[in-house]
Amino acid sequence: MDKNFDIKLARDNYINALFDFYGCLLTNKQADYISQYYADDLSLGEISENFDVSRQAVYDNIRRTEKTLETYEAKMGLYAKFIKRNKVVDELDALIKEQHADDKSLNDLIDQLEEIEEE
Repeated sequence: MDKNFDIKLARDNYINALFDFYGCLLTNKQADYISQYYADDLSLGEISENFDVSRQAVYDNIRRTEKTLETYEAKMGLYAKFIKRNKVVDELDALIKEQHADDKSLNDLIDQLEEIEEE
């Protein structure tokens, strides 16, 4: 695959994840622009038509909103902590399956942790 495509995909996934964590802190306009651009995969032109503004205005708003989301993450770290927790839960799950597969209580607790993370 194209390296630039992989970088863009990783960036898009990162912004989508930050939006999942911090989207409620954005203004309605910021949230609408980001959602349409990243989640709905609309072009700048399509979004500009939806809001009757210039493509440049959409571009500027999206870039500022990305920086806002990154600032929230730098200060609160919810996404980084989510990744770390999931890694530990995955390691714990593998260990339990390997060494304690018959322990229903441990397996139920792991299932509960995974369900909480999916909420």
